[in-house]
Amino acid sequence: MAISGGAHSGVFGKRRHRRNPVMAEINVTPMVDVMLVLLIIFMVSAPLLTVGVPIDLPQSQAASLDTAKDKEPLAISVNGKGQIFLQETEIAIDELVPKLKAIAEARSGSDERIYVRGDRSVDYGTVMKVMGRLSAAGFRRVALVTEVEQGS
Repeated sequence: MAISGGAHSGVFGKRRHRRNPVMAEINVTPMVDVMLVLLIIFMVSAPLLTVGVPIDLPQSQAASLDTAKDKEPLAISVNGKGQIFLQETEIAIDELVPKLKAIAEARSGSDERIYVRGDRSVDYGTVMKVMGRLSAAGFRRVALVTEVEQGS
């Protein structure tokens, strides 16, 4: 004497497979919609990720350097008015050497590359004073930041 699933169990099992067949195709439309939204978000937010000090950089045909380090690069900026910025905070030129020495001790030392961003309208002597202070602080790997030259 075997007890089965009831009088209607066979009918519902067969009917279920006929009504809703298994869908073998992937619906790509929602994935394309999400990717399009992400693309638009990144296109809008990319120009906002620039360094905080607005500087009109000179143009150059030099190749860019590879920066594959995880930490934020150390940058000195000189704007058109001759103000000096360490990262995004303004600093007096006399305070530059002690601050850079403290940063070099906290980081991997003065062997790290330091970037100098100088506005194209700033006096050449001001940028040279900053580079002299970098040398006095022990930094030997100084890179000048420029924009890629357009249409020459």
